[in-house]
Amino acid sequence: MGVMPQEFNTSREVQIPPFGLAGEVVVPAGARRLVVFVHDAASDHTSVRNRTVARLLQPRGFATVVFDLVRPQDRADGARVVDDLIEQSDRLVELLSWIGRERDLASLPCSLFGAGTGAAVALVAAARVQSRVHALVSRGGRPDLAKPVLGLVRAPTLLLVGSADLEVLDQNRSVMALFGGPAALEVVPGASHLFAEEGALEAVARLTADWLAAQVGLASSGQR
Repeated sequence: MGVMPQEFNTSREVQIPPFGLAGEVVVPAGARRLVVFVHDAASDHTSVRNRTVARLLQPRGFATVVFDLVRPQDRADGARVVDDLIEQSDRLVELLSWIGRERDLASLPCSLFGAGTGAAVALVAAARVQSRVHALVSRGGRPDLAKPVLGLVRAPTLLLVGSADLEVLDQNRSVMALFGGPAALEVVPGASHLFAEEGALEAVARLTADWLAAQVGLASSGQR
């Protein structure tokens, strides 16, 4: 698998309507698939961990959208959206509609990558707009928070949990049988909740790329 030179990526900062959510779009030359990163509401699009995974996916031909679920003024105003998974999923659904209007993104099969409570938001959105979401990945996520709608999630879903993140590992295992579509659990050896250990995020990116590639019939080697 060859590594795509960074200069062949196109990158732009965006303000996503109608809420004015900040984000970054990166489209490598020859991109065949799109991954939308859904953060925990306490985080934003500058998150080092998700941006690291996005950067590692781009050489394998994945365009990436890293965006904010909530705005700084939402937190300052104590807006309900900060704690409401349904309202956050509303914003994610609006983002998916926006993607459908963007010339360089609209034709790419779209997957969601959720972290923490962002994984629950991604699952709720996938249950609502099934045809727009081709696959999902959860990193250290809380699918148990989306338990009532998991039976409506048809898209293949990969749950990634660190072996040292025992509570979240139990939470993920407890809902495996509830998904309406294929679901798999991968335990990353030695990783904690934040995947801060050396090589942990690289393992997340590799497992994510292989899973998403397999869902669209692409070789796990990254050949296109």
